[in-house]
Amino acid sequence: MAEEPAPEPGSGSGSFSSAVNGGKSIEECQDMIRRSLRSPMVKFLREHLEKAGCVVGDNFIKAVHCKKLISGGYVRGEGIMVCSNHMSIQDEVNQVVIHELIHAYDDCRAANLDWANCAHHACSEIRAGHLSGDCHYKRELLRGFMKIRGHEQECVRRRVLKSVIANPYCSEAAAKDAMEAVWDVCYNDTQPFDRAP
Repeated sequence: MAEEPAPEPGSGSGSFSSAVNGGKSIEECQDMIRRSLRSPMVKFLREHLEKAGCVVGDNFIKAVHCKKLISGGYVRGEGIMVCSNHMSIQDEVNQVVIHELIHAYDDCRAANLDWANCAHHACSEIRAGHLSGDCHYKRELLRGFMKIRGHEQECVRRRVLKSVIANPYCSEAAAKDAMEAVWDVCYNDTQPFDRAP
């Protein structure tokens, strides 16, 4: 079994797992990752990563066993990890891969992105939460959040704070301040998409 890589500060998605009975084995999850690589959104993001000059090799996205209650993460120089023991269905794997590919894209296109900088981290989390579909109303309903209007931005804010607060370089106050400071610019930055999917 693979050991959990030490994540770059603040670079993981930090999503709580919904898997039951230990999730999937690394082999099962690796098969699910292979299926996610065929999805149009994942193909699109990988293509744009390569256009931005970042090669995405065969081992860029890998299944690992995670000790923390996270669904996955992106680690600069290592790639994307998907926590097999916290995955139960294909849709969860697809979401983690998409979310983390957006972090990888941000890391690739911004030469000076510093994951220890709360504002940089918050910006990438805002973009990943907004552009990945993490906060689609159906997902929010399944999480028990029933708000009809404004659910998407509220969800993105909630998930950004949770992730940035987990960054050892960001206090709760610093995370909130950083998120508010970069919200408008980062929420409206839809690259590599023409608009929010």
